[in-house]
Amino acid sequence: MADEAFTPPGVRTALTVLGLTLAAYTVQAGFALGGSGVAEAFATWVYTFLAIGATAVCLARVVLVKAERAAWSAFFVGLASWTTADVLWLVAPSAVAEPPLLWLTDVLYLTMYPAFYCGLILLMRSRLRPFRASLWLDGLAGGLAVAALAAALVLEPILRDTSGSAYETVVALAYPLGDLLLVVVAIAAIGMTGWRPGGAWALVAIGGIAGAAADTVYLYRTAAGTWADGSVVDVAWSAAMLVTAMAAWRPLPSRNTTARPGWRTIGLPAGFALCSLAVLVLGNATSVSPAATVLAAAGLLAALARAGLTYLENVRMLRRREDEAMTDGLSGLPNRRRLMADLELVVEEPHRPTTLVFFDLNGFKHYNDTFGHGAGDSLLARLGAALAAALKAEGRAYRLGGDEFCALLDGRHQADGPMVHLAAAALSETGGGFSVTASYGVVVLPDEATNANEALGLADERMYGQKRSGRFSGRQQARSVLLQVQSEREPDVHTHANSVTDLALMVGRCLDLEPDAMDVLARAAELHDIGKVAIPEEILRKPGPLTEGEWAFVRQHTIIGERILAAAPALASVGHVVRASHERWDGAGYPDGLAGEQIPRAARIVNVCDAFDAMVSDRPYQSGMPIEDALAELDRCAGSQFDPAVVRAFLEAVAHQGVLVSGRRATRAA
Repeated sequence: MADEAFTPPGVRTALTVLGLTLAAYTVQAGFALGGSGVAEAFATWVYTFLAIGATAVCLARVVLVKAERAAWSAFFVGLASWTTADVLWLVAPSAVAEPPLLWLTDVLYLTMYPAFYCGLILLMRSRLRPFRASLWLDGLAGGLAVAALAAALVLEPILRDTSGSAYETVVALAYPLGDLLLVVVAIAAIGMTGWRPGGAWALVAIGGIAGAAADTVYLYRTAAGTWADGSVVDVAWSAAMLVTAMAAWRPLPSRNTTARPGWRTIGLPAGFALCSLAVLVLGNATSVSPAATVLAAAGLLAALARAGLTYLENVRMLRRREDEAMTDGLSGLPNRRRLMADLELVVEEPHRPTTLVFFDLNGFKHYNDTFGHGAGDSLLARLGAALAAALKAEGRAYRLGGDEFCALLDGRHQADGPMVHLAAAALSETGGGFSVTASYGVVVLPDEATNANEALGLADERMYGQKRSGRFSGRQQARSVLLQVQSEREPDVHTHANSVTDLALMVGRCLDLEPDAMDVLARAAELHDIGKVAIPEEILRKPGPLTEGEWAFVRQHTIIGERILAAAPALASVGHVVRASHERWDGAGYPDGLAGEQIPRAARIVNVCDAFDAMVSDRPYQSGMPIEDALAELDRCAGSQFDPAVVRAFLEAVAHQGVLVSGRRATRAA
């Protein structure tokens, strides 16, 4: 789009000269400088010079700039036709006053109107996209209101003076009606920018309105018999042509004009509506032209249509925001808020059974960590779409956030029913290096729950119950294999493992550990020595003290144990505890030198229980010590080797339940 930075120097010079000439013309006309003959000659030639100069500047825009060429070609045609008629009146006034040149000049003058309409419409079509009915109605209401006001004030005297032949009557009416329509189109153009026209639109509109205003004043004064050449009205025609030429070299606003709510988009349309209403009220009190009444009524209808459209837009906006608040942005499924609202409706209809299924993905964290969060989001979107498609006929899918989904199924469905299995299958995907499946919990409403929170809580609890049972099954199989390997390697280790496990569970109960934590503790106690399967038997059964090199080899068994357990994903958390089972509270343990709370609590418990069982059991290199001495040793080493809280819990459990020793085996009394 043309702007000042791309305006050729010659065009800038021409605009400057034309602007200075217009200023001189304004001063001369305003102060009536010089005698009547001088003033008339000055006005005639300066007016003609300004008209030809403005037309030439607009033509340069058409020739030199490709963008919006059709629109500015229309403006050029309008300016050229008007200027040609003026030149004819200048060079041959007597001939132009009679047909056929009189008819020709009228045609040339009137050609300006459709040319300007086309130019404005072409600019609006190319720049004011996308189409917004509200902006069109704003502009239309504004243009009609101004036209109605003008018609009410000046059209009646003009119409009263209209007389003569049919041709003379038509021509006399064509000018004011053309001007009124030009005002409507120009103000409509401004309105469709959201009443933020910018420099180019403002100049285009000002040019059209100024020309229409000058015509109106001319016609009014001619009808009243008060017109005189060389007045400021002549300057208005020149200014209208010059600002139109200036607009040709100014940038138009962006194509995607968006009207933001503000005083312009509210106050101006309201003001125009009041203007139309005032004309209608004036028509009841005094005599105004029918055209003014029609224009005012049309403007008021446009304003009312705009108000109705605004109401509909606000309703749609509120609905859209409500839908956005109820929709998950990633998957496009209804979110938790929508689920809770739907559940409230379900529980209020006890005669319409519905099944709630709560899903949680297994393996999604591994997928996310392996392939990245972007891939994880894509997976969630795919699974959500698959779930929605699977339930399309008999239910509705939801995404609660993270890797949690829900479904509401019509009717009663069992956890092993085909629809539940179909939904779970939709939330499963397997590929190279990953497998994502779904655990779920099923609740039938209103049979098993009477409110939304209760239903969701129960479904969540059942889902986690299924997840735990599946995980424990895999863990149990891996545990059995490893215990058997350990037993084959060293038969006596089974006795030691059982003893440490019993003692660890005794302490865990004393410390009120959660069920999941107790399970990890039990598995770690059973398998804390699994790494010793890689230690040579001559070292494990050596009757004398171990050398430093042999000790270094032995200290690797916790690391080896973690590696073995990590091979079974269900035992990964257990392997973490096994690795830390020989760390010391004071940081002097192995393999990582962890201290204090850095050591997993389950590992601290296993450490105390393993040490106690080792002290009271017979080994190839030593005999077991009395239980009382072993307890005293634990108490003495609390705060250095052992966690003091774990030692206190151990001593408390022993005091309340007692400990029996049978051969090399320490166990809790029944």
